[in-house]
Amino acid sequence: MKNMYLTPEEEKEALKWAEDSSWVERKDYNMDSEYIACVKDILDHELFQSMDNYMQHGDTTCKAHCIKVSYLSYSICRKLGWEYREAARAGLLHDFFLYDWHTRARETGERFHGFTHPRIALKNAEKHFDLTENEKNMILRHMWPLTPVPPRTKGGMVIIYADKLCGFVETTARIKRWVLYGFGRKSAA
Repeated sequence: MKNMYLTPEEEKEALKWAEDSSWVERKDYNMDSEYIACVKDILDHELFQSMDNYMQHGDTTCKAHCIKVSYLSYSICRKLGWEYREAARAGLLHDFFLYDWHTRARETGERFHGFTHPRIALKNAEKHFDLTENEKNMILRHMWPLTPVPPRTKGGMVIIYADKLCGFVETTARIKRWVLYGFGRKSAA
């Protein structure tokens, strides 16, 4: 039976991916032709590209965050022989809500983004892309356990792991820089 766990080295590599956005900015994922074959229609879509206009965690854009989650989910699922194509696609679309969640409550009065955005992301994704039932479920259930029903696939659980890992690292990286480099003070010139 195939090992269903990541090795310590693979876990370190996943953490490195989450901490470093430069590989997203360089578009290193474009070098993986099998990954691109799974997600090219999404990556090329103008609404997906517009996600660069929204900040997600720390100083990471929503688009960069989704690419990290997608590629990490794809890599893990591919290694384990799980539904990597669906995980790659759902990972890109899991936060396809298309608004600035930092200001949404103030602007609209709608609160509880953490609870509501999976349904909004799914609705937007269904409008613009052909999705499998598994992809729909992965998008809708990616905030478990914040939302009460878990995803029904292993790939869906991998997206949860990748999303939490990337979100945590993206958020704490900004705090870490702030603490290490003078609590936000500008350096003396």
